[in-house]
This record gives sequence, structure tokens and C-alpha cells, in this order.
Amino acid sequence: MTSQPRYILSIQSHVAMGHVGNAAAVFPLQRLGFEVLPVHTVQFSNHTGYGQYRGQVFEAEHVREVLEGLRERGVLGQVEAVLSGYLGEAAIGAQILRTVNEIRRENPHVRYLCDPVMGDVGRGVFVNQTIPEFMRNLAIPCADILTPNQFEAELLTGSRLRTVDEAVNIARQLRRRGPDTIVVTSLTTEDIPGDQLGTLAVDGSGAWLVLTPRLELYPMPNGMGDVFSATLLGRLMISDCLPDALSKSTSTLYNLVKATKAGSRDLPLIQAQEQLASPNPTFDAQPV
Repeated sequence: MTSQPRYILSIQSHVAMGHVGNAAAVFPLQRLGFEVLPVHTVQFSNHTGYGQYRGQVFEAEHVREVLEGLRERGVLGQVEAVLSGYLGEAAIGAQILRTVNEIRRENPHVRYLCDPVMGDVGRGVFVNQTIPEFMRNLAIPCADILTPNQFEAELLTGSRLRTVDEAVNIARQLRRRGPDTIVVTSLTTEDIPGDQLGTLAVDGSGAWLVLTPRLELYPMPNGMGDVFSATLLGRLMISDCLPDALSKSTSTLYNLVKATKAGSRDLPLIQAQEQLASPNPTFDAQPV
């Protein structure tokens, strides 16, 4: 007997070539067994890391119309999780939050993972100036799971993360604003060895850290955060506890980056897809 599909709504950017946004998130979730409803906020030929690109940035009304069509098909009420990433403008973010709240009225157990894409070390803030305020005031209180990188966690809180303990305290501050689970990626504090990279997860029951070797690639492939957030959400939806989900999703990303050819701007999602289902090697999540 065929089981009922498990729907995840993913509202992100999309590219025809390469793997960022929905082009990075949809396949990992499908590989983990989910039926994904991708709604694109942009449609580009390729991601901007290549320099030149073509395509369109969609307005919030376009996103609203696509969601309205899903509503008319009766599928929104069956959604078990919502995933959002890069936002071109706050109006699209507001549409996402309205949709999350609508789904919650039918399914109070729906989980919303917000990846607050705003910037990174070296690049600074690279989004519309309205996005950080939207994230602080509206998105964080609505989210169940928040996955900032270290730069974004510091931007959201106005704090510096110098040690792992400070990062845990900042994550707990963010939890008090609404989300149950905070995951801080790309963690490079003073007490993490220089040849390693940390990923920290904090929820109401504890805090865990995964350390992986630092991989030196130039350029680093785009879409790493998109793949990580999608994989983490999928693992949590499979009912993995947070430490296991953190371990597997961090290990998946590490192995995909390690398999990336030098000079490539995209992760080898298709060629190394076995890492999505069964990452090898794996890195344990240690309590902190």
C-alpha cells in the first residue's frame, strides 16, 4: 500500500543551472522521502556567484498567487513543514508568515524553519536593508527552527560570539524570542581549533556541537546553507532527535563540500547524492 505523501512547502529563490535556493533544497528533501512544494521567489539562469545571470525577481503578488493555487487544491492544510531562505524583499517574507499562520490554523504541529539569510563574514550584509529588521521583529517570533550562520546570529543580537559558551547563551537569547530550536552554522570562536568548523544546536533540552575539519576550497561552492537547512529539516521531520539530526545534516554538508571539484561554484548534489541519505563519514554531536 502506498503511504500518504508528506508535504514540505519550500519558498526560496531558484536557478536553472546549479544548486542554490530551491535548486539546492528540493532534491535533498525528496531524497529523504518528502513531497516538496517549491514556490520560487526568483527565477535566474544561474546563481550570482557566476557574475552574469539572467532572469526575474518575482514580486510578492506572484508568490501569493502560486500559494493561492495550492490553497485551492486543498494541499496547504496537508503541509507538515515550511522552509524559507533568501528573501528579495520584506513583502515576500510577510506573505510567507501569513501562509505559515494559515497552515497552523489547520495543522498546529506544522514546523517552520527560517534560514535568516542576510550576510556572511567577508561579504557583510548582502540583502535589502529592510530584511534584518523583518527577521528580528517578525520572522524570529514566527519560526520554530532558526538557522543563522555566526555572522547572522551576531547581526540579529548585536553580540559577538567569542567562545562556544557565548554562542550557546546567544542561541538561548534567540530561543526566548520564539523559536524552539536554534542552529548556528560556520562557527569559528576562539576556543574552536583553527583547522575546524563548528555547528551548534540549542533547544529546550540542551546544546550540542559538531566539529568538522575545515575544508580549503576557492571559491567555496554556493548553496551550502540551503542544503544544510533543508537536510536538517528533513532529518528532524523523520523524527531524528536534534543531536542526531545535527550530526547527519552537518556530515552530509561536509561530505558534499569535500566532493566538490576545485574551482566549482556548485555542490555535487546529484553525483554525490548518497551523502544525502547515508552520510559517510559522520561527525558526532557532543553536548556542550
